[in-house]
Amino acid sequence: MSHRATPRCYLMCRPTYFDVTDSETPWMDPDEPVNTAEAVSQWERLRDRLRGLGHTVEELPARPGLPDMVFSANGATVIDGRVLGARFSYRSRAPETAAHRAWFLSHGVAFHEPEHTNEGEGDYAVTASHLLAGYGFRTPLAAHAEAQEFFGRPVLSLELVDPRYYHLDTALTVLDRAADEIAYHPDAFAPASRAKLRRIFPDALHASASDAAALGLNAVSDGLHVLLPHTAHGLFPALRDRGYQPIGVNVSELTKGGGGVKCCVLELRGLDLHKNTG
Repeated sequence: MSHRATPRCYLMCRPTYFDVTDSETPWMDPDEPVNTAEAVSQWERLRDRLRGLGHTVEELPARPGLPDMVFSANGATVIDGRVLGARFSYRSRAPETAAHRAWFLSHGVAFHEPEHTNEGEGDYAVTASHLLAGYGFRTPLAAHAEAQEFFGRPVLSLELVDPRYYHLDTALTVLDRAADEIAYHPDAFAPASRAKLRRIFPDALHASASDAAALGLNAVSDGLHVLLPHTAHGLFPALRDRGYQPIGVNVSELTKGGGGVKCCVLELRGLDLHKNTG
């Protein structure tokens, strides 16, 4: 199949204050040292790679005392220029919502405060046909109805059952939004959700246990180029076989905080920031 890259606009946050201070996920070990300087270097290489592919990358200013702000994808979901803010599960991350709100409002973009807990693109993914929505660890089912009403898109609710894949974006990635093509790790989902995915995405790419454990599905695709952790070895030939161009990225330091490539990148779908700021 022939795939085509389309220019995207992303929001990223420099890991100036990045650290691992607790164990909110199975990936996090507060006793393992964090090299913040190396985390910044890895983040800069990811940002520069996205820009080099022709995409726009806006920067959300980091705030002291918020070590997880680098994972900007958790702070909101943006579809068709509409912004649904996050309501975090952990109190320690709650102030990140205010930082996101301030950034969007400063760019003339309305910011909708959610009633229910959701962690942005951590648990929401967009295809041409559906808003895929994860639940089971962070985002509850009630949030899915709220998102469906706000965005006016049908939600496909998917239950996550493996604590290592606590967010949808650790277990599933959208490869080609226009073509409704995804990749996912079947064992991360409850049987009923696996059945949904098989029925709606019969040609999806299935990631192996080892590639999922390398956070290979925490990836960013522009429809052709797929940026993913360089350690997800099995996904590279599988993606090439389907006509994609995989690009390996080293985010090992950031992974200590439980996030990969996608966690660092919030897509601003449908926003014209130049127009909004006049």
